[in-house]
This record gives sequence, C-alpha cells and structure tokens, in this order.
Amino acid sequence: MNLERRVLENRFVRLEPMTQAHRDDLREACEADPATWTELYPFSWAFEHFDPTWATLERDMAAGRTIAFAVMADGRCRGLSCYASIDPANAAVEIGGTYYHPALRGGAVNPAAKRLLLAHAFEAGARRVQFKVDAINVRSRAAVLKLGATQEGILRQDRVTWTGRIRDTVVFSVLAEEWPSVRDGLDARLAEFAEP
Repeated sequence: MNLERRVLENRFVRLEPMTQAHRDDLREACEADPATWTELYPFSWAFEHFDPTWATLERDMAAGRTIAFAVMADGRCRGLSCYASIDPANAAVEIGGTYYHPALRGGAVNPAAKRLLLAHAFEAGARRVQFKVDAINVRSRAAVLKLGATQEGILRQDRVTWTGRIRDTVVFSVLAEEWPSVRDGLDARLAEFAEP
C-alpha cells in the first residue's frame, strides 16, 4: 500500500492535502459548531484548542502517521478528513478525523469525499479501510453504514475524550473485495444529487 498526498476531486468536492494555506478557513469552519466538539469528538478543534490540535496534526503528518485533507467547497476549506493509522505492512488504513461545517452536512459532500478517499486507498493497495466512530454519535454511525461499511463491533471504554468522558468506539470496515459493491452503491447514491 502506497498512499500519496495528492488532490482528490469529483463534481461535488475537492480534497486538497492540508497545508498552512487552509488553516484560517479550517479554524472558521471548526468554530461554526462548538457543541459538536464538546459532545462528539475525542479532541477539539474549536477556539483555544485549535492551535494545539493543529500542531498535533502537523506532527502526525510529518511523521507519516496521518495524511490530512482540506475539504474544499466554494473555493474554501470547510472541513477536514484524514487517513490515519496508516499501516503499509498490513495494507490497512483508517479514514477519520472528519469534520464538516454544518452547512455541508446531509448532502453530497460526505459520500463524495468518502468515495474519493476509499477509491484512492484501494487503488493504492489497501486491503482494509476502517472507520472508528464514537458510540454516542448516532449521525456518524448512520452515515458510515450508509456508505456501505460493515459494523464489526464496539470497543468498550476505548478512549478518554478531551472532556474526560470515557468513550466506547464503534469499528466499521470495507475490505478490498467489498469495494466494487460499495463503490457502485456510492456512485448510485451520488447520481441522485443534482449538479452542484
């Protein structure tokens, strides 16, 4: 598996490798929904937490643990999604750290972005792509299932979030042999959306 940092694009969304040029727009997008960070994420990108979380992302990218993408809509960074837990030896990767400005939720952006990320991973030689979602995040759990991923189980008391809450984590995956069917389902779903 050899994942590359490169632009991924379709008619609904453009994913650009995250750089300093995206920083201010990402900060603005993250501050648009402060409750999300408190309730649903193991870390926070909002307000005073943005700079240290950005620094952590930069370290993880420099170390090759993460490939972060700026989710571009209307020419601006309106969120992010990442390849994390990159494991070339086992041809496995996680898609995570995803956040979208509230205005982008519920439409074509998430399935379109995940279509790009899944395709790139499998084209790069991935055998397994996984997603990990907080068990209380009903919206994200439903979205991952709607992508066509399989729920594998729940890791009980898996993480301590930045607020101190102990999180149970739901694990989902798509395997290489499942990708053609998942891809076709995503393509059919995206075909139902009007041109942006």
